[in-house]
Amino acid sequence: MFVNLRDRLDLPAGHSIGVALSGGGDSVALLHLLRQGGCNVCAATVDHGLRPDSGAEAARVAGWCRDWGVPHQVLVWRHGGDVPKGNLMDAARRARRDMLVRWAVAQGVDTVALGHTADDQAETLLMGLSRAAGIDGLCGLRPDWQVGPVRFARPMLRLTRAELRDWLRGQRLPWVEDPTNSNPRFLRARLRRALTDLGPLGLTPARLAESAAH
Repeated sequence: MFVNLRDRLDLPAGHSIGVALSGGGDSVALLHLLRQGGCNVCAATVDHGLRPDSGAEAARVAGWCRDWGVPHQVLVWRHGGDVPKGNLMDAARRARRDMLVRWAVAQGVDTVALGHTADDQAETLLMGLSRAAGIDGLCGLRPDWQVGPVRFARPMLRLTRAELRDWLRGQRLPWVEDPTNSNPRFLRARLRRALTDLGPLGLTPARLAESAAH
């Protein structure tokens, strides 16, 4: 294991923690790094119901958790097909947060870990630049924050997607890719593609994440 996430979260050995498990490479790595670091983990997968395959993908992740011996629950966003107009991604994020808070309280865990990486931090910084944001807007993703009785934490903001996927391959662990992440309809997906061109100029996800941290 190349990093102990439990230490980054300042948790004692054997502490119970929830993981928001999409089934993507980042969250799968998060789950197993926490387990290897000595945490007792349970996981929740949010099915937003915005794509025809989302239910099947959530069921696949549930099957993986059964194989791994990890308590798991699928949380379904009940919007009845009436998808909110305007900023869809923001509406989905708020719904996901509220469902995870209720789930965590029901599970008796006080911390929910999220699988955001240096790449997410870099994309967030670029999104701020595209809006001509000031210092507060360029500080990127928060490492942790509190929502009622539940602490949300992002312990992997200094690790890149490439590092985590290399680790997953070495562990022979499966993951799925969310097609939304490459859909040019969304600004974050377009910036993700742009980062490929910025890397050779020294503007790598790791370097941009450092700037956000500063």
